[in-house]
Amino acid sequence: MLYVATVLALMITPGPSQLLMLSNSASQGFHRALATACGDLSANALQMLTAGLGLAALIAASASALAVIKWAGVAYLIWLGLRMIRRGASADPFTTTDRPLAPLSSLWLQGFLTSAANPKAVVFFAALFPQFISADDPFWPQFLILSATYLCLDGLFLSAYGAGAGWIAKRVTGPAKVWIDYAGGGFMILAALLPGLKSVTERA
Repeated sequence: MLYVATVLALMITPGPSQLLMLSNSASQGFHRALATACGDLSANALQMLTAGLGLAALIAASASALAVIKWAGVAYLIWLGLRMIRRGASADPFTTTDRPLAPLSSLWLQGFLTSAANPKAVVFFAALFPQFISADDPFWPQFLILSATYLCLDGLFLSAYGAGAGWIAKRVTGPAKVWIDYAGGGFMILAALLPGLKSVTERA
């Protein structure tokens, strides 16, 4: 229960993955945006496995690798956000034609890359899990339970964000639909700026 409370406290503040889920749910629909959530959780699972295998120290020791991965993720999210804003600016707000939907594989990849672009997540999991693992019991069963619990809670949070955004988007009609693209692009750019600004602040 203490572990669950700790994870919930960490998830209260929305991060890049939650903002991406908001954006894709608003523009693509909640059910399609679940592919984004699956991509995010897939990256988290790999990050947890990396932490469990003891590679976190190697990644943490390479500051240049951390910087390259992080800024590549920032650039990717900004590109997605600008593309969505440009699509909104060029769209006819009065058209009745449905806009083409992105492939599910693309939505999954967006979620995966957004989460994978945060290499410090490996270090985070490597620091979090040992606080709740008993040295007197087998490691891997405990590790798998902690990992599965985190993924379930994260999935619930992402679904809640996505369902809310999808519900609002369904009720937006007419010229206001254009603002969905503007808002979605803005969320993506904000998702990119969060880790970028954090890096700048840490250096200052």
